[in-house]
Amino acid sequence: MHALTQLRADAPTRRAFVAGSLTVTAGASIWARRADADVKYPERPIRVIVPSGAGSIADLTMRLVGDKLALTLGQRLGVENMPGAGGIAAARAALQAPADGYTIALLTSNTAISVPLFKKLPFDPLKDFVPISSVGTFDCVFVSNAASDYNTMGDFLKGAHDMPGTLNIGTINVGSTQHLSAELLKSMSGANFVIIPFRTPPETVQALLRNDVQLVVEFPTALQRALSDHKLRAVAATGPVSAHALGGIPTVAEAGVPGYEVTSWNALYAPAGTPKEHIEVLNAALHEVLADPEIRRRGADLGIDTRAGTPAEADAKMRADITKWDKVITDAKIPRQ
Repeated sequence: MHALTQLRADAPTRRAFVAGSLTVTAGASIWARRADADVKYPERPIRVIVPSGAGSIADLTMRLVGDKLALTLGQRLGVENMPGAGGIAAARAALQAPADGYTIALLTSNTAISVPLFKKLPFDPLKDFVPISSVGTFDCVFVSNAASDYNTMGDFLKGAHDMPGTLNIGTINVGSTQHLSAELLKSMSGANFVIIPFRTPPETVQALLRNDVQLVVEFPTALQRALSDHKLRAVAATGPVSAHALGGIPTVAEAGVPGYEVTSWNALYAPAGTPKEHIEVLNAALHEVLADPEIRRRGADLGIDTRAGTPAEADAKMRADITKWDKVITDAKIPRQ
């Protein structure tokens, strides 16, 4: 996990700008597209607004690809962290800038959750932004205390059925991906367990080690140390494919809850009205960068599947997740914020 350690170490010192060359020639595919469209873009540095703090999975994703993307575009890439509930601060900052392709934002699966979670979100990701491309996808993982008898997700679900209301799953705050992953497990499995929210991932881990909760669901990056020290046991991944990076643990669907899937994602978006030609240049650059074997390897070390796509694919994913989480939030009777 050298890549994760290095990225975390570098994040504070690189908050202002991701280093890039102003003179490096971009890849042939990028320049060919520019020539065809007669587009002189970008001619100056590009600002990327990230809706979470340094060291978050969104921040790590952007910093992972930032250097290479800057080189490919031939301009510096300024990464700005603007954490805040619902991604509101980051969205407002991006929308206050001209729609010219020089200020773009990283929207995430949490953006899709925020649409139904907030009574009135002060921006509409489907109308106020246009998608550029996906950047990466990543899953959460359910873990148990390595000293417990819950060796598999099946063990936990059986215990929850046999002893209704006595077992607990720890997550971070209500309405987070982690919290809703547990709510989805509860509704799809029919198991009767209690979901206990904590403020931070370390608090959930400590609760698990004290046996206050029997499972925790979290992103692997936040559990790395405890997993490496063999204090925790990974029992199931939330995504659609077995988590080979975590020792080939099964998915929740494979562990006995057919149809269960939670895949988180990050994607770059631009304010609505950004020239289509600029979107095309950025999309082509991301395809080139995210296909790089070294980027893919370093992403895999962080549990991120780095992969570009079309704007239409990113839009479809956003819409599908808004619908999915609206139902989960409604069924779980989670108060709108």
